[in-house]
Amino acid sequence: MQVLEYDFPMDLKISFSLFFKKYREFLESDNQLLRERAISILNIAKEYPELEEGITSEQRLQELLPQVNLVLEDSFSQILQENEIKIATVPFNNTVIKSTQRYKNIIKAAGSDFELKIKNLDEDHYFIMGCSIILNQYYGYQIDFKRPFFYDIPDAKGIIRHYRLMYNADFIEILKTDEARDITQEDVAILIDSFDKVEIWKEMFPPNSWVFKGIVIANLFDVTTDVSLSEFKTSLLKYDKNEAGFINSFQNIFRAIFNLPEIKVGFSNYNEEEKTLEKVPSKNMGSYILHNRYDLDCEMALCKGTYHHLFKESTYFAISDVKKYASYAPDEKMYKNLISQHIQSAIFAPIKANDKLLGVLELVSPNVSELNSINANKLQDVMPYLVDSVVRSKAKVEDELELIIQDECTAIHHSVYWKFRKEAERFMLANLEGNPVSFREIVFEDVYPLFGQVDIKGSSEARNDAVKQDLVLQLKEILKIIKNIIELDSLPIYDQIKYRIENYIRTISEKLQVDSEQKILSFINKEITPLFKHLSKKSEELKNLIERYTNSLDKGSKMLYKYRKHYDESVMLINKKMAAVLDEKQKDAQAMYPHYFERFKTDGVEHNMYIGESITKHNSFHKIYLYNLRLWQLQVICEMENEYYQFKKELPVALDVASMILVFNTSLSVRFRMDEKRFDVDGTYNARYEVVKKRVDKAYIKGTDQRITEKGKLVIVYSQRSDEKEYEKYIEFLQSKKYLEEDVETVELEDLQGVTGLKALRVDILYNKNKEGKEYYTYDDLMKELN
Repeated sequence: MQVLEYDFPMDLKISFSLFFKKYREFLESDNQLLRERAISILNIAKEYPELEEGITSEQRLQELLPQVNLVLEDSFSQILQENEIKIATVPFNNTVIKSTQRYKNIIKAAGSDFELKIKNLDEDHYFIMGCSIILNQYYGYQIDFKRPFFYDIPDAKGIIRHYRLMYNADFIEILKTDEARDITQEDVAILIDSFDKVEIWKEMFPPNSWVFKGIVIANLFDVTTDVSLSEFKTSLLKYDKNEAGFINSFQNIFRAIFNLPEIKVGFSNYNEEEKTLEKVPSKNMGSYILHNRYDLDCEMALCKGTYHHLFKESTYFAISDVKKYASYAPDEKMYKNLISQHIQSAIFAPIKANDKLLGVLELVSPNVSELNSINANKLQDVMPYLVDSVVRSKAKVEDELELIIQDECTAIHHSVYWKFRKEAERFMLANLEGNPVSFREIVFEDVYPLFGQVDIKGSSEARNDAVKQDLVLQLKEILKIIKNIIELDSLPIYDQIKYRIENYIRTISEKLQVDSEQKILSFINKEITPLFKHLSKKSEELKNLIERYTNSLDKGSKMLYKYRKHYDESVMLINKKMAAVLDEKQKDAQAMYPHYFERFKTDGVEHNMYIGESITKHNSFHKIYLYNLRLWQLQVICEMENEYYQFKKELPVALDVASMILVFNTSLSVRFRMDEKRFDVDGTYNARYEVVKKRVDKAYIKGTDQRITEKGKLVIVYSQRSDEKEYEKYIEFLQSKKYLEEDVETVELEDLQGVTGLKALRVDILYNKNKEGKEYYTYDDLMKELN
């Protein structure tokens, strides 16, 4: 019978000879019904000898199906048709000779285009499994090739159900043909070491050299929950590799466990310190409790019942009908969020480890009663694995946060990492040998410093102006409410409060004093906020006004944060843009010659660089690399300014920047300060360099009230005539490259504390109209163009 699409060691003959053998034994039975049944079946055998000899064609099998059904009737009891999932078949094949009604119902629900296939069996394994039948059935070798086999069959809801096959091989015979070779013990020894080499199996068991005669009875068992739990554990292990795929698989597994095709899974982290629920840092996993919020106070986010069960009872809370529950507590934010997302039933379960709440698992459904307190018990099988995964996930997030903090704040630059590693190895080895030592300070001697900055001009004034606008706007909103209160209840105290508010508005509109912000904050927090809390209970109109005012405030500071937000966003965007340009250009500079580099984001971007033999640890340093880095620094500062003015118009607040470079003409030593996790200059003389760095950008040109730094100009501060000559050459080169304007001015700086004799070269930066750089503007020309 040809029913195979690929090689198999046996020809298949569907035969019922062993069935007939059993029935012949029943002829001697004392049970009359059994004897009569045996006579009836054996009459079929006499009339259709092919049933015993073996059917070899699909067509003939179809013709004899009525007789086949009668022979198999005892194996497929009518009373169990709707209960058992059973088929008569041939091994590792999808041919179904007879089946129970329940099996037929399952296949029908899968759809007309469904093709039945054993899940975990490929062509090579199929062949080897056939050989294993021969070794066990014919030769009697006790070789265990058994493994579980599964059918994956979708149900009417589209959920994939998993069925395990259990074969009954009592009714098969294995017959050897002339083409078959004898299998010896030596052959078996080779085979058991060659499971992955199908060519060896085919050599010892030529295809179709044996005969399979009979049928197997296969029982199917629904193991969807067990398989789903196994896949659930596997998915948790794969989480790090493919988060998006994990979330999709995660959701499908829950749907299979609950047998509900429309449920969705969410999760919210618990922040113990803040007592809040937070969205997990993932674009693929959301929270149905929080909806469109990043975080919420737990008592505000959860209804009273959910809060009690999760936090007090440490157990799940099931809501079988969201709208019904919401009718009992219409003001609860949780029910409003669920209804707005069309959720009709839900289960919320606490994820706990070591008596600490880690987060909340959220199962939700668009259908009433689909999720309830009964099927919530299915979570008991899932929770142990989920808890372990959440613990690992939280640890991973903490590690990532730590890496970010180190990267942004305290990372050791790769150019000097070698020396820290060398000292760490010494420290570790000494401790292992029982000779505890302290971690020595890291010092790099005879290095040349470079310092530069692109600073935001007038940042203090811009911030003060933003603070003033926010305060005035908030006070005016408060004033509106106070006027409404006076109309409803004209008490003298309200007039006094109104007077104080108007006075505050008038005072700060004229000038924002140093303590103005603190005074107004204290007034609002101590007097206005408690008053509004009291008055919101007096009338619905006042309640709505006060709620609108409260909702407009920043959640953290409880103050209006509009103009300051624009300012802060602008500073953040400037710093981000400037730092990105500098970091990218640094890659090129490091490739030219290794050196230490660090940058800082303040109101602008500053950077320090140190270059010298002690940093590179190779006998390769020459001053040409210092000169090259100085020229690179000038060029990059110009490019940073160009990048900034290309995107200035996109900022919420239009701010300007000014650039400066400080030249220090002698080498110095730098020491890594363990307490501050940063490098600092070493020695009293060298400290002069740090003093100048901190103060020079605020210095004035000698004899004037004009600051040394100015928007649109590159300022180079130095102290030696040799530095001036060196940088004049760089400026001339950059002028030829259209980075700088032609005119250069030399100015003296006013004396700084402990530092005298500083000078500066100041030259206008040229700005490109566009990225192609075909047209060039001075700062004033650029501002006219932008405006």
